[in-house]
Amino acid sequence: MNTKQINEIQDEIVEEFSFLDDWMDRYQMIIDMGDTLPDMPESDKVPEHIIEGCQSRVWITARANEDGSLHFEAASDAVIVKGIIAMLLKVVNDQKPADISSAELYFIDKVGLKEHLSPTRSNGLLAMVKRIKAYAHAAQTM
Repeated sequence: MNTKQINEIQDEIVEEFSFLDDWMDRYQMIIDMGDTLPDMPESDKVPEHIIEGCQSRVWITARANEDGSLHFEAASDAVIVKGIIAMLLKVVNDQKPADISSAELYFIDKVGLKEHLSPTRSNGLLAMVKRIKAYAHAAQTM
């Protein structure tokens, strides 16, 4: 169970990045975040979990916790993308589906990700957010 609200977690991420002016340092921080992502079981790396629109291969799954919150797992074969996923999951993991659905994921803009990602990576990021929100929406309608 996550006791922190989505916006609190986003603010923490924004603050962590605010200490880094150089984008090489920011990329390294993103890569380091990716290293913290737990390994996804190979059995979940199936076509229905792949995110379409990503340049690299990305898988995301969601499962309901006993309290109704959602727990996500994800993996990628690219280090920067893995770090981006780790940030996304840090924000949405173990949150209530309604909170995920209605969340404005403003940390993406505030840390400067949008303007520092290639167009294909930006599209992939949007596809990841879309999938996470789709899982949350589906969990609300169950």
